[in-house]
Amino acid sequence: MHDLASTLLRHLPAEPAHRLGLQALRAGLGPGQRHADDAVLRTQAGPLHLPNPLGLAAGFDKDALAGAAMLRAGFGWAECGTVTPLPQAGNARPRLFRLHQDQAVINRMGFNNAGLERFRRNFARQKARARGALGANIGANKDSADRIGDYVTGLKALWGLPDWFTINISSPNTPGLRALQGKGALEDLLGRLMEARASLGKEQPSPPFFLKIAPDLEEAQIVQICTAACTFGVDGLIIGNTTLDRPASLRSRHRNQAGGLSGRPLFARSTDILRRFAEASEGRLVLIGAGGIASGADAFAKLRAGASAVQLYTGLVYHGPSLVQRIKSELAQILRAEGFASVQDAVG
Repeated sequence: MHDLASTLLRHLPAEPAHRLGLQALRAGLGPGQRHADDAVLRTQAGPLHLPNPLGLAAGFDKDALAGAAMLRAGFGWAECGTVTPLPQAGNARPRLFRLHQDQAVINRMGFNNAGLERFRRNFARQKARARGALGANIGANKDSADRIGDYVTGLKALWGLPDWFTINISSPNTPGLRALQGKGALEDLLGRLMEARASLGKEQPSPPFFLKIAPDLEEAQIVQICTAACTFGVDGLIIGNTTLDRPASLRSRHRNQAGGLSGRPLFARSTDILRRFAEASEGRLVLIGAGGIASGADAFAKLRAGASAVQLYTGLVYHGPSLVQRIKSELAQILRAEGFASVQDAVG
């Protein structure tokens, strides 16, 4: 029934369909997992102990309305956001495009969200209901005079609530944001965040920090990001966000829309970048694989490339909520067939 509802929603324009889906989840109409996860799927991403490695990526639930519902649907962990200090409308519509023939999406949403104050209230309610790990993805306002200060503001406002923080410096839809991946800006950002973390951690233990980076990076940038992350005590990297690349294989009429591309065409690129980060980090960082996951084999490939856990979003658009259970079932079968006793045994 939930997959049928998902199919019907695909006949609506993308953004209204997404809003309706979130409203249904808020109303308790989402799917529920009946059985505990297969023990072979238990894993750890840094200090996070997860019943399975499959996570919901940021972007699906920007205002923390349905995190608990997504955990009930079978995700091992779920990330809410991206949230910015002040509410912002995002970019002009239309800004979300399905590429049906390519099993992909292009978005130029622009961090549309209701702001930190509402996010904090919503997140606290979701956290109270959540059976599992729930994290917050924080960003900067488009017109901010101090973007690094926006990340510090988000950290302070939400401290004590999320099981982890993700620092999103890789959205292609906020002009200049990806410049924070550069050496000087990244060191400034991480220095100020870790200073705030140390201060806040005097009263309450710190959750892990993940840095979400772009898949559009050169080798020197990969090494530079790994070095900065290790130097400043970042726990891990989420690899990665949407891409500005447009593979020649794209067939949809929307293939030339501006924005970030996600879904199936991103799988090979994001997995290759993940593997290169695993080599550069030499086991010093927890790596999370994202980009194009739609099967247990896809998730397994990310694990073998060095990911301790994975995240997905676009796959749900085309396969519906049953995709979560299908991926977990397929992944458990693959792990056993390959002789692995756990997810962690397959990492790298």
